[in-house]
Formats: sequence, C-alpha cells, structure tokens
Amino acid sequence: MKIIPTEISDVCIVKPNVFADDRGYFFESYSHERFLAAGLDLNFVQDNESRSSKGVLRGLHFQNNPFAQGKLVRVMRGAVLDVAVDIRKDSPTYGKYVSIVLTGENKYMYWIPAGFAHGFLTLEDDTVFFYKCTNVYNKESEGSIRWNDPDLNINWGIENPILSEKDKISPFFRDFKSSF
Repeated sequence: MKIIPTEISDVCIVKPNVFADDRGYFFESYSHERFLAAGLDLNFVQDNESRSSKGVLRGLHFQNNPFAQGKLVRVMRGAVLDVAVDIRKDSPTYGKYVSIVLTGENKYMYWIPAGFAHGFLTLEDDTVFFYKCTNVYNKESEGSIRWNDPDLNINWGIENPILSEKDKISPFFRDFKSSF
C-alpha cells in the first residue's frame, strides 16, 4: 500500500498492492497499522455505500462539528471523478480543490479528512461507491455547497448532471460560513 500526498495538505491518494491471477484479485483495502505509519491515526465508525447511474453528481457535502467526518472512499464498480474542497477557514488552501478519477479497475482510494466538502460525478452506469467514515451521520449537522459554484470553478466535465433536489439548491461558496 502506498499513501501519496496531494496538492492540498492532509488529502491523500491510497494505492493498494493488488495481487491478481487467473482466479481474480486480492488487495488489502485498509490497515490501521499502515495508515498509522503514514501519520494517519484513524478510527472508522460507519461504512456507507451508494450505487448510481452515469452522470449522477453527489455533493458537495460535509458534516459540521461535532459530527464532522473524515472519509476513506473508493469505487467498487464503475468510475467517478472525486472532488475534495478545503473548507478549513484558516487553511492556506481554503476554497481550493483536488480531484482524482477512482475506478473499480485502478482500485485507488482517497482519504478526505474532516474540514473538506466532498462530491463525486459518476462516469459509468451502475457505479458502486464505498465510504469509510470517522464519525456517524447526523442530519442536523449536514451541509453542502453548490456543485457548480463559479468561485470554486471545479471542472466536472459535464453541464447537466443528475442532481438531488438538495444539491440543486445548495448555497454558493461566497455565502458559506465555515465552522472549521
């Protein structure tokens, strides 16, 4: 397993060692010991999974304190463009984002700590997305930022994604007040 930093401090790409042969494949998707050795002392308390059609965009979502969540995400089948936006108000990268394509084929994972808004766009039909979370979901603590916010200028590569009603009316970044 290789943990690779991104342009934004604390967000990491995790490349597992995949052992494949004519029977299929095997890989270790999480090891507390390996993450700890990389400086990531994580305690996961909830796993989530979603399935989506091509063109579905979920996000940009986050949980406010005291229910803020770090997420280790991966695609089990299909592909996504995964985006993390820094919403830590004292961070030098506040309002900046990093993105990666995660696929069932490449098996990469993305570590997104608390203090980031997270979203993804499905690039293939029948995409299955998996999240390991460091805190439980709490409806009263959920927040979101508009996926196509002009100040964030995220290149999603799509003009009219399939959105939830909540994501269609999320506030713009300029109206957002960070609790981080």
